[in-house]
Amino acid sequence: MSVSSTRSSGEELDELESVRAKDSVKHFHVRRQFGRYSFGFNEFPSLQDFCSHLANQPLLGSETGNLIVLRFPYPRQVEEPSIYETVCVHTAMQTGRHENDLVPNAPSLGTKEGYLVKQGALIKNWKQRWFTLNRYELKYFKDKMFVEPLRTLDLTECSAVQFDYSQERVNCFCLVFPERTFYLCAKSGAEADEWIKILRWKLSQIKKGR
Repeated sequence: MSVSSTRSSGEELDELESVRAKDSVKHFHVRRQFGRYSFGFNEFPSLQDFCSHLANQPLLGSETGNLIVLRFPYPRQVEEPSIYETVCVHTAMQTGRHENDLVPNAPSLGTKEGYLVKQGALIKNWKQRWFTLNRYELKYFKDKMFVEPLRTLDLTECSAVQFDYSQERVNCFCLVFPERTFYLCAKSGAEADEWIKILRWKLSQIKKGR
């Protein structure tokens, strides 16, 4: 893995991260603005924090579906690429585990699951439901053990995902559909923020026609 500067504009600087995979070299954008580094869904306050994170066996995944575990440094000087990969998954894995232990158990790209509290449609009560996000479908189940979902939401019909402060509950966000706005609450602000980020990323991919 190597990082080098590519172009700058004012306080903003785009850098290139090159990762050598099994059969190719992947190139990712790293954005630096006002001293902070953004990479995928992650943001780091300094270059030292960014490099420290990358040294801890992070897992990288792109829109092509390839999962890469960083293992060895790559030469700093690399040829300027014509194609960049978009970071879809970027997470530090536990140090000391082997690559063969990490990849089979890694989450699929762009997926997420977990419990959220959902407001009812007619009776405005709140009930805990198990949610799964895969491709452009957000499904919710009565509980984790159930096979059939109570409903499947098609994200291609969703116009917005945003934090919501109208329900007198904390850690809430909403999904806006033509026929209804769905109100959901997470167990923490960080969890709500994670759901919002990945759902917004899904909507951005839909707009791009991917």
